[in-house]
Amino acid sequence: MQTLTQSPTDPAFVQDPYPFYDSARSAGDWGTGDLFYWTDYGAVCAVSHAAVAACLKDKRMGREIPTEFAPNIPAHIAPFYAVESHSMLELNPPRHTRLRGLVLRAFTSRRIAELEPEITALCHKLIDQFPSGEFDLLDAYARTVPVIIIARLLGVPETRVQDLLAWSNAMVAMYVSGRTRDIEDKAVAATERFVAFLRGFVDEKRQTPADDLLSHLIAAEEDGEKLTTDELITTCILLLNAGHEATVHTLGNTVKTLLDRDIRAADAQIVEEALRFDPPLHMFDRYVIEDCEVFGHAFKRGDTVKCLLGAANRDPVAYPDPNRFDPSRKGPVNVAFGGGIHFCVGAPLARLELRVALQVLFDRCPTIRLTAPPQYGDTYHFHGLDALHVRT
Repeated sequence: MQTLTQSPTDPAFVQDPYPFYDSARSAGDWGTGDLFYWTDYGAVCAVSHAAVAACLKDKRMGREIPTEFAPNIPAHIAPFYAVESHSMLELNPPRHTRLRGLVLRAFTSRRIAELEPEITALCHKLIDQFPSGEFDLLDAYARTVPVIIIARLLGVPETRVQDLLAWSNAMVAMYVSGRTRDIEDKAVAATERFVAFLRGFVDEKRQTPADDLLSHLIAAEEDGEKLTTDELITTCILLLNAGHEATVHTLGNTVKTLLDRDIRAADAQIVEEALRFDPPLHMFDRYVIEDCEVFGHAFKRGDTVKCLLGAANRDPVAYPDPNRFDPSRKGPVNVAFGGGIHFCVGAPLARLELRVALQVLFDRCPTIRLTAPPQYGDTYHFHGLDALHVRT
Protein backbone atom coordinates (compact mmCIF):
# COMPACT_ATOMS: atom_id res chain seq x y z
CA MET A 1 0.00 0.00 0.00
CA GLN A 2 1.45 3.35 -0.95
CA THR A 3 1.72 6.25 1.49
CA LEU A 4 0.81 9.74 0.29
CA THR A 5 0.88 13.21 1.80
CA GLN A 6 -1.55 15.91 0.73
CA SER A 7 -2.78 18.72 2.94
CA PRO A 8 -6.61 18.79 2.81
CA THR A 9 -6.46 22.57 3.28
CA ASP A 10 -4.14 23.24 0.33
CA PRO A 11 -6.05 25.68 -1.93
CA ALA A 12 -5.08 23.95 -5.19
CA PHE A 13 -6.19 20.58 -3.84
CA VAL A 14 -9.50 21.96 -2.55
CA GLN A 15 -10.27 23.47 -5.96
CA ASP A 16 -9.45 20.23 -7.81
CA PRO A 17 -8.85 17.08 -5.73
CA TYR A 18 -9.22 14.72 -8.70
CA PRO A 19 -5.54 14.64 -9.81
CA PHE A 20 -4.57 13.53 -6.30
CA TYR A 21 -7.16 10.77 -6.47
CA ASP A 22 -5.66 9.65 -9.78
CA SER A 23 -2.23 9.42 -8.12
CA ALA A 24 -3.68 7.50 -5.19
CA ARG A 25 -5.24 4.94 -7.52
CA SER A 26 -2.20 4.62 -9.76
CA ALA A 27 -0.19 2.12 -7.72
CA GLY A 28 -0.01 -0.05 -4.68
CA ASP A 29 1.92 -3.01 -3.37
CA TRP A 30 -0.28 -5.23 -5.54
CA GLY A 31 -0.70 -2.74 -8.35
CA THR A 32 -4.39 -2.38 -7.55
CA GLY A 33 -4.56 1.15 -6.17
CA ASP A 34 -7.59 0.21 -4.07
CA LEU A 35 -6.20 1.48 -0.76
CA PHE A 36 -3.54 3.97 0.32
CA TYR A 37 -2.36 5.54 3.57
CA TRP A 38 -3.01 9.30 3.85
CA THR A 39 -0.47 10.71 6.29
CA ASP A 40 -2.36 13.96 6.89
CA TYR A 41 -5.28 11.98 8.31
CA GLY A 42 -3.25 9.11 9.74
CA ALA A 43 -5.64 6.60 8.20
CA VAL A 44 -6.09 4.12 5.37
CA CYS A 45 -8.31 5.39 2.55
CA ALA A 46 -10.39 3.41 0.07
CA VAL A 47 -9.94 5.07 -3.31
CA SER A 48 -11.20 2.72 -6.04
CA HIS A 49 -14.89 2.24 -6.76
CA ALA A 50 -14.65 -1.43 -5.82
CA ALA A 51 -12.94 -0.72 -2.49
CA VAL A 52 -15.23 2.16 -1.52
CA ALA A 53 -18.37 0.21 -2.37
CA ALA A 54 -17.09 -2.81 -0.44
CA CYS A 55 -16.17 -0.80 2.67
CA LEU A 56 -19.53 1.00 2.68
CA LYS A 57 -21.31 -2.36 2.75
CA ASP A 58 -18.96 -4.40 4.94
CA LYS A 59 -20.74 -5.33 8.20
CA ARG A 60 -17.37 -5.61 9.94
CA MET A 61 -17.21 -1.82 9.70
CA GLY A 62 -19.66 0.70 11.10
CA ARG A 63 -20.24 4.32 12.00
CA GLU A 64 -19.70 4.10 15.75
CA ILE A 65 -16.14 4.05 17.05
CA PRO A 66 -15.73 0.99 19.30
CA THR A 67 -16.16 2.10 22.91
CA GLU A 68 -12.59 1.39 23.99
CA PHE A 69 -11.25 3.63 21.20
CA ALA A 70 -13.78 6.46 21.49
CA PRO A 71 -12.09 9.81 22.20
CA ASN A 72 -13.00 11.86 25.23
CA ILE A 73 -15.40 14.66 24.32
CA PRO A 74 -14.31 18.04 25.72
CA ALA A 75 -17.00 19.62 27.90
CA HIS A 76 -17.35 22.70 25.69
CA ILE A 77 -18.60 20.62 22.71
CA ALA A 78 -20.56 18.00 24.66
CA PRO A 79 -23.97 19.55 23.73
CA PHE A 80 -23.20 19.08 20.03
CA TYR A 81 -22.24 15.42 20.41
CA ALA A 82 -25.19 14.77 22.73
CA VAL A 83 -27.42 15.48 19.74
CA GLU A 84 -25.20 13.49 17.36
CA SER A 85 -25.46 10.46 19.66
CA HIS A 86 -29.07 9.96 18.48
CA SER A 87 -28.33 10.34 14.75
CA MET A 88 -28.96 7.23 12.67
CA LEU A 89 -26.08 8.38 10.45
CA GLU A 90 -23.71 7.83 13.37
CA LEU A 91 -25.11 4.54 14.72
CA ASN A 92 -24.59 0.83 14.15
CA PRO A 93 -27.28 -1.86 14.31
CA PRO A 94 -29.46 -2.56 16.20
CA ARG A 95 -30.10 1.11 17.12
CA HIS A 96 -29.55 2.17 13.52
CA THR A 97 -31.95 -0.48 12.22
CA ARG A 98 -34.72 0.65 14.57
CA LEU A 99 -34.30 4.39 13.84
CA ARG A 100 -34.03 4.00 10.07
CA GLY A 101 -37.06 1.71 9.98
CA LEU A 102 -39.17 4.23 11.86
CA VAL A 103 -38.02 7.12 9.67
CA LEU A 104 -38.75 5.21 6.46
CA ARG A 105 -42.31 4.58 7.67
CA ALA A 106 -42.84 8.34 7.55
CA PHE A 107 -40.46 9.31 4.74
CA THR A 108 -42.19 7.27 2.04
CA SER A 109 -41.61 7.35 -1.72
CA ARG A 110 -45.26 8.32 -2.22
CA ARG A 111 -44.91 11.34 0.07
CA ILE A 112 -41.75 12.43 -1.75
CA ALA A 113 -43.26 12.00 -5.23
CA GLU A 114 -46.22 14.14 -4.20
CA LEU A 115 -43.84 17.06 -3.66
CA GLU A 116 -43.01 17.52 -7.37
CA PRO A 117 -45.74 20.12 -8.13
CA GLU A 118 -44.79 22.03 -5.00
CA ILE A 119 -41.09 22.03 -5.90
CA THR A 120 -41.95 23.14 -9.44
CA ALA A 121 -44.09 26.04 -8.18
CA LEU A 122 -41.39 27.16 -5.74
CA CYS A 123 -38.74 27.14 -8.49
CA HIS A 124 -40.93 29.30 -10.74
CA LYS A 125 -41.59 31.72 -7.87
CA LEU A 126 -37.88 32.12 -7.14
CA ILE A 127 -37.03 32.61 -10.82
CA ASP A 128 -39.70 35.31 -11.03
CA GLN A 129 -37.66 37.17 -8.40
CA PHE A 130 -34.29 36.90 -10.17
CA PRO A 131 -32.53 40.27 -10.59
CA SER A 132 -32.12 41.68 -14.08
CA GLY A 133 -28.33 41.92 -13.91
CA GLU A 134 -25.59 39.70 -12.53
CA PHE A 135 -26.44 37.76 -9.36
CA ASP A 136 -25.38 34.76 -7.27
CA LEU A 137 -27.50 31.78 -8.28
CA LEU A 138 -26.63 29.98 -5.04
CA ASP A 139 -28.24 32.68 -2.89
CA ALA A 140 -31.16 33.29 -5.22
CA TYR A 141 -31.99 29.67 -6.00
CA ALA A 142 -29.77 26.75 -4.96
CA ARG A 143 -29.65 27.55 -1.23
CA THR A 144 -33.34 28.41 -1.08
CA VAL A 145 -35.10 25.51 -2.82
CA PRO A 146 -33.98 22.63 -0.55
CA VAL A 147 -34.33 24.44 2.77
CA ILE A 148 -37.88 25.63 2.02
CA ILE A 149 -38.92 22.18 0.80
CA ILE A 150 -37.53 20.38 3.85
CA ALA A 151 -39.14 22.99 6.12
CA ARG A 152 -42.50 22.43 4.45
CA LEU A 153 -42.03 18.67 4.54
CA LEU A 154 -41.28 18.70 8.26
CA GLY A 155 -44.06 21.18 8.95
CA VAL A 156 -41.70 23.89 10.22
CA PRO A 157 -42.77 27.52 9.58
CA GLU A 158 -41.09 29.03 6.54
CA THR A 159 -40.63 32.22 8.56
CA ARG A 160 -37.82 30.39 10.38
CA VAL A 161 -35.92 29.40 7.22
CA GLN A 162 -33.09 31.88 7.81
CA ASP A 163 -32.64 30.55 11.35
CA LEU A 164 -32.61 26.98 10.04
CA LEU A 165 -29.96 27.89 7.46
CA ALA A 166 -27.77 29.64 10.02
CA TRP A 167 -28.02 26.79 12.52
CA SER A 168 -27.40 24.18 9.83
CA ASN A 169 -24.31 25.95 8.46
CA ALA A 170 -22.83 26.37 11.94
CA MET A 171 -23.35 22.71 12.83
CA VAL A 172 -22.04 21.30 9.54
CA ALA A 173 -18.85 23.35 9.98
CA MET A 174 -17.86 20.88 12.72
CA TYR A 175 -16.93 18.38 10.01
CA VAL A 176 -14.54 20.51 7.96
CA SER A 177 -10.77 20.22 8.11
CA GLY A 178 -8.99 22.59 10.46
CA ARG A 179 -11.94 23.53 12.62
CA THR A 180 -11.24 26.10 15.35
CA ARG A 181 -12.54 26.84 18.84
CA ASP A 182 -14.62 29.64 17.35
CA ILE A 183 -16.28 27.17 14.93
CA GLU A 184 -16.94 24.79 17.84
CA ASP A 185 -18.48 27.51 20.01
CA LYS A 186 -20.73 28.67 17.18
CA ALA A 187 -21.78 25.07 16.46
CA VAL A 188 -22.72 24.46 20.10
CA ALA A 189 -24.70 27.70 20.26
CA ALA A 190 -26.52 26.78 17.05
CA THR A 191 -27.19 23.25 18.35
CA GLU A 192 -28.73 24.56 21.56
CA ARG A 193 -30.97 27.01 19.69
CA PHE A 194 -31.97 24.36 17.14
CA VAL A 195 -32.82 21.85 19.89
CA ALA A 196 -34.83 24.39 21.90
CA PHE A 197 -36.83 25.39 18.82
CA LEU A 198 -37.55 21.81 17.80
CA ARG A 199 -38.38 20.64 21.32
CA GLY A 200 -41.18 23.18 21.53
CA PHE A 201 -42.30 22.29 18.04
CA VAL A 202 -42.37 18.55 18.77
CA ASP A 203 -44.47 19.18 21.88
CA GLU A 204 -46.87 21.22 19.77
CA LYS A 205 -47.14 18.50 17.10
CA ARG A 206 -47.79 15.84 19.72
CA GLN A 207 -50.81 17.82 20.84
CA THR A 208 -51.97 18.90 17.38
CA PRO A 209 -50.67 16.57 14.64
CA ALA A 210 -50.93 17.58 10.99
CA ASP A 211 -50.16 16.02 7.60
CA ASP A 212 -46.43 16.69 7.76
CA LEU A 213 -43.29 14.61 8.20
CA LEU A 214 -42.76 15.55 11.84
CA SER A 215 -46.28 14.44 12.77
CA HIS A 216 -45.79 11.20 10.85
CA LEU A 217 -42.44 10.63 12.58
CA ILE A 218 -44.17 11.09 15.94
CA ALA A 219 -46.83 8.57 14.93
CA ALA A 220 -44.43 6.03 13.40
CA GLU A 221 -44.19 2.85 15.44
CA GLU A 222 -42.44 -0.48 15.03
CA ASP A 223 -42.78 -3.44 17.41
CA GLY A 224 -44.39 -1.16 19.96
CA GLU A 225 -41.51 1.37 19.91
CA LYS A 226 -41.66 5.01 18.86
CA LEU A 227 -39.02 7.68 18.45
CA THR A 228 -38.17 9.48 21.68
CA THR A 229 -38.26 13.28 21.74
CA ASP A 230 -34.44 13.40 21.57
CA GLU A 231 -34.46 11.00 18.62
CA LEU A 232 -37.11 13.07 16.86
CA ILE A 233 -35.12 16.26 17.35
CA THR A 234 -31.88 14.71 16.08
CA THR A 235 -33.66 13.14 13.10
CA CYS A 236 -35.13 16.49 12.08
CA ILE A 237 -31.73 18.14 12.40
CA LEU A 238 -30.13 15.36 10.34
CA LEU A 239 -32.74 15.60 7.58
CA LEU A 240 -32.29 19.36 7.36
CA ASN A 241 -28.50 19.52 7.68
CA ALA A 242 -27.57 16.56 5.49
CA GLY A 243 -30.30 17.08 2.90
CA HIS A 244 -29.87 20.82 2.56
CA GLU A 245 -26.06 20.85 2.47
CA ALA A 246 -25.72 18.10 -0.14
CA THR A 247 -28.48 19.39 -2.42
CA VAL A 248 -27.15 22.96 -2.45
CA HIS A 249 -23.67 21.77 -3.38
CA THR A 250 -24.90 19.35 -6.04
CA LEU A 251 -27.20 21.91 -7.64
CA GLY A 252 -24.43 24.51 -7.81
CA ASN A 253 -21.81 22.02 -9.02
CA THR A 254 -24.18 20.71 -11.69
CA VAL A 255 -25.10 24.13 -13.07
CA LYS A 256 -21.37 24.96 -13.29
CA THR A 257 -20.63 21.64 -15.01
CA LEU A 258 -23.43 22.06 -17.54
CA LEU A 259 -22.77 25.72 -18.36
CA ASP A 260 -19.05 24.99 -18.76
CA ARG A 261 -20.13 22.58 -21.52
CA ASP A 262 -22.83 24.82 -22.98
CA ILE A 263 -25.56 22.38 -21.88
CA ARG A 264 -28.88 23.87 -20.81
CA ALA A 265 -31.08 20.84 -20.28
CA ALA A 266 -31.70 18.36 -17.50
CA ASP A 267 -33.26 14.95 -16.97
CA ALA A 268 -32.71 11.99 -14.65
CA GLN A 269 -29.65 10.80 -16.61
CA ILE A 270 -27.98 14.21 -16.44
CA VAL A 271 -28.63 14.38 -12.68
CA GLU A 272 -27.10 10.95 -12.16
CA GLU A 273 -24.02 11.76 -14.22
CA ALA A 274 -23.64 15.06 -12.34
CA LEU A 275 -23.72 13.20 -9.03
CA ARG A 276 -20.96 10.92 -10.31
CA PHE A 277 -18.90 13.65 -11.93
CA ASP A 278 -18.70 16.18 -9.08
CA PRO A 279 -20.40 14.91 -5.89
CA PRO A 280 -21.06 17.10 -2.84
CA LEU A 281 -19.36 14.85 -0.27
CA HIS A 282 -15.90 13.40 -0.88
CA MET A 283 -15.10 11.53 2.33
CA PHE A 284 -17.14 9.22 4.56
CA ASP A 285 -15.58 7.49 7.56
CA ARG A 286 -16.10 3.88 8.57
CA TYR A 287 -14.75 2.33 11.77
CA VAL A 288 -13.57 -1.27 11.99
CA ILE A 289 -15.59 -3.15 14.62
CA GLU A 290 -14.21 -6.61 13.84
CA ASP A 291 -10.70 -7.60 12.71
CA CYS A 292 -10.81 -8.24 8.98
CA GLU A 293 -8.81 -8.35 5.77
CA VAL A 294 -10.05 -6.09 2.96
CA PHE A 295 -8.30 -5.80 -0.42
CA GLY A 296 -5.17 -7.39 0.99
CA HIS A 297 -4.87 -5.17 4.07
CA ALA A 298 -5.36 -6.46 7.61
CA PHE A 299 -7.54 -4.06 9.59
CA LYS A 300 -7.83 -4.17 13.38
CA ARG A 301 -10.82 -3.27 15.53
CA GLY A 302 -10.75 0.49 16.10
CA ASP A 303 -9.07 1.36 12.78
CA THR A 304 -10.57 4.10 10.63
CA VAL A 305 -11.22 3.61 6.92
CA LYS A 306 -11.87 6.77 4.94
CA CYS A 307 -14.05 6.12 1.90
CA LEU A 308 -13.23 8.67 -0.80
CA LEU A 309 -16.55 8.98 -2.63
CA GLY A 310 -15.29 11.56 -5.11
CA ALA A 311 -12.39 9.30 -6.08
CA ALA A 312 -14.58 6.22 -6.48
CA ASN A 313 -16.85 8.12 -8.85
CA ARG A 314 -13.89 8.94 -11.12
CA ASP A 315 -12.36 5.44 -11.10
CA PRO A 316 -11.44 4.56 -14.73
CA VAL A 317 -11.93 0.86 -14.00
CA ALA A 318 -15.60 1.49 -13.21
CA TYR A 319 -16.12 4.42 -15.59
CA PRO A 320 -13.96 4.54 -18.76
CA ASP A 321 -12.76 8.08 -19.54
CA PRO A 322 -14.08 9.17 -16.11
CA ASN A 323 -13.17 12.85 -16.45
CA ARG A 324 -15.58 13.25 -19.36
CA PHE A 325 -19.14 14.31 -18.53
CA ASP A 326 -21.37 11.83 -20.36
CA PRO A 327 -25.07 11.51 -19.41
CA SER A 328 -25.39 8.40 -21.60
CA ARG A 329 -22.67 6.64 -19.62
CA LYS A 330 -23.16 3.06 -18.47
CA GLY A 331 -21.56 1.69 -15.33
CA PRO A 332 -22.12 0.80 -11.68
CA VAL A 333 -24.27 2.97 -9.43
CA ASN A 334 -22.20 5.93 -8.26
CA VAL A 335 -21.51 6.32 -4.53
CA ALA A 336 -22.43 9.99 -4.16
CA PHE A 337 -25.15 9.03 -1.64
CA GLY A 338 -23.02 6.40 0.09
CA GLY A 339 -23.97 2.75 0.24
CA GLY A 340 -24.95 -0.12 2.47
CA ILE A 341 -27.19 0.43 5.49
CA HIS A 342 -26.15 4.08 5.70
CA PHE A 343 -27.19 4.90 2.14
CA CYS A 344 -28.69 8.41 2.29
CA VAL A 345 -32.34 8.16 3.35
CA GLY A 346 -33.03 11.47 1.59
CA ALA A 347 -31.58 10.42 -1.79
CA PRO A 348 -34.98 10.16 -3.56
CA LEU A 349 -35.91 13.67 -2.40
CA ALA A 350 -32.52 15.06 -3.44
CA ARG A 351 -32.78 13.52 -6.90
CA LEU A 352 -36.29 14.93 -7.34
CA GLU A 353 -35.26 18.42 -6.21
CA LEU A 354 -32.23 18.41 -8.50
CA ARG A 355 -34.14 17.25 -11.57
CA VAL A 356 -37.02 19.69 -11.10
CA ALA A 357 -34.85 22.67 -10.13
CA LEU A 358 -32.59 22.17 -13.16
CA GLN A 359 -35.46 21.59 -15.60
CA VAL A 360 -37.34 24.70 -14.49
CA LEU A 361 -34.17 26.80 -14.46
CA PHE A 362 -33.19 25.95 -18.03
CA ASP A 363 -36.77 26.13 -19.31
CA ARG A 364 -37.19 29.61 -17.87
CA CYS A 365 -33.64 30.85 -18.44
CA PRO A 366 -32.42 29.31 -21.72
CA THR A 367 -29.66 31.92 -22.15
CA ILE A 368 -28.28 31.73 -18.59
CA ARG A 369 -24.47 32.07 -18.54
CA LEU A 370 -21.63 32.32 -16.07
CA THR A 371 -20.19 35.79 -15.50
CA ALA A 372 -17.17 34.76 -13.42
CA PRO A 373 -15.17 31.54 -12.94
CA PRO A 374 -16.74 29.79 -9.92
CA GLN A 375 -14.53 28.82 -6.98
CA TYR A 376 -15.11 25.91 -4.62
CA GLY A 377 -15.43 26.69 -0.92
CA ASP A 378 -12.30 26.20 1.15
CA THR A 379 -13.68 23.11 2.90
CA TYR A 380 -12.56 19.61 2.08
CA HIS A 381 -14.38 17.12 2.31
CA PHE A 382 -17.59 19.00 1.53
CA HIS A 383 -17.27 19.98 -2.10
CA GLY A 384 -19.39 22.91 -3.19
CA LEU A 385 -19.08 26.37 -4.68
CA ASP A 386 -18.71 29.59 -2.68
CA ALA A 387 -20.77 31.48 -5.26
CA LEU A 388 -22.15 31.04 -8.78
CA HIS A 389 -22.41 34.41 -10.52
CA VAL A 390 -24.65 34.37 -13.59
CA ARG A 391 -26.81 36.44 -15.91
CA THR A 392 -30.05 35.21 -17.40
